[in-house]
Amino acid sequence: MKEFGVGLLGFGTVGAGVIEGLQKNGELMARRLGVRPVLRKVADIDLERDRGVKVDRALLTQDAEAAIKDPDVDIVVELIGGTTIARKFMLQALKLGKPVVTANKALLAEYGEEIHRTAKEHGAEVYYEASVGGGIPIVKALREGLCANHIESMYGILNGTCNYILTRMEREHLPFDEVLREAQKAGYAEAEPSLDIDGIDTAHKAVVLASLAYGFTIPMSAVHIEGIRGLSAADIAYAGELGYRIKLLAIVKQSSGQVEVRIHPTLVPLSHMLASVSGVFNAVMVKGDVVGDTLYYGRGAGRAATSSAVLSDIADVALNLAAGSKQRLPSFVGNGVQGLIRPIDEIGARYYLRLSLLDKPGILAKVAHILGDHQISIASVMQKEARLGEYVPVIIVTHGSNEGNFRGALKEIDAMDVVGAETVRLRIEDFT
Repeated sequence: MKEFGVGLLGFGTVGAGVIEGLQKNGELMARRLGVRPVLRKVADIDLERDRGVKVDRALLTQDAEAAIKDPDVDIVVELIGGTTIARKFMLQALKLGKPVVTANKALLAEYGEEIHRTAKEHGAEVYYEASVGGGIPIVKALREGLCANHIESMYGILNGTCNYILTRMEREHLPFDEVLREAQKAGYAEAEPSLDIDGIDTAHKAVVLASLAYGFTIPMSAVHIEGIRGLSAADIAYAGELGYRIKLLAIVKQSSGQVEVRIHPTLVPLSHMLASVSGVFNAVMVKGDVVGDTLYYGRGAGRAATSSAVLSDIADVALNLAAGSKQRLPSFVGNGVQGLIRPIDEIGARYYLRLSLLDKPGILAKVAHILGDHQISIASVMQKEARLGEYVPVIIVTHGSNEGNFRGALKEIDAMDVVGAETVRLRIEDFT
């Protein structure tokens, strides 16, 4: 049976999971594949910390470049993270013609064009299933399973930390800051949580999926990003009363020759499948013009789920090497054109608005008049009896209008002397 050497760069949580998976199920993989991936090198700066997995000391090195160049290493697995050293090592491996497996969504989102071009020029491959959705095979679905489809839309819950926070806020009626602190203690959130709660991690993943689906590089600068930082438990409760659940949603759509990519808290109808995705789980709904709607669900992060995806990519690469079919599946297939990104101001949506208004006659009529002046019509109004001093919360659900209209209307509304706080604005997705 042919053996192919694996060089692992980064012996952190996921790296340890990959090693553990090879030790536990390496024989199972060999029987199923007819080829055997074998660990040859493990490179990391810290070789002394206990990772909970035993590795032959002869395989350990602090010299990542030596591991990449080692003739016994056929497959390079990059699990360092970040966009500096990881980029350097990945490009080195690709320029040697060696296939690379990575879980690095930030690197792919920021430097994907360079990485894919380098792989093509040097007859190498890049596999990146673990970069999006943990153990969910969404990248493989787009690259292979749905290759006969034009992708019309994708909706994703792609960050387990945010989904965990939102789930607990809703179920336990807890404020954002308290749930975030508890998530950090439980290990579901980083000590510095900005990448997660500000939507950046979700945006990286959305860019990887959108670029793959539409065949041109989506720049991060073109993505509209809003996170869940400071989201109010009151809005989660009011949304529930209206028949919605708030999710941090990645929305990718193509229409009229333009692509939109946006990340923001979104009111999802309780009857929709994505509304039922709770805790640390992820899900992606993809609509193809031939297949229709498909749903991919599972654990979106963590040692076990992510290492499972890395191992599946190692298996694919090993089979390609055994068959002598380098670049059997190109890491990225461009469509030959630079696509058009729809600006956020042109994107239409329905909105949930929570206004803090003086409880006096005629004020709501003034608000409705401003909305009307900006071509925004009201679908429903709900006034709560809860008070904050002289002000009461008024919830307005609108019909669809574009972002630019809403921005102008809310600027006028918030400037009124009868408004006690900045208006909360959340988008509604009807999946039509």
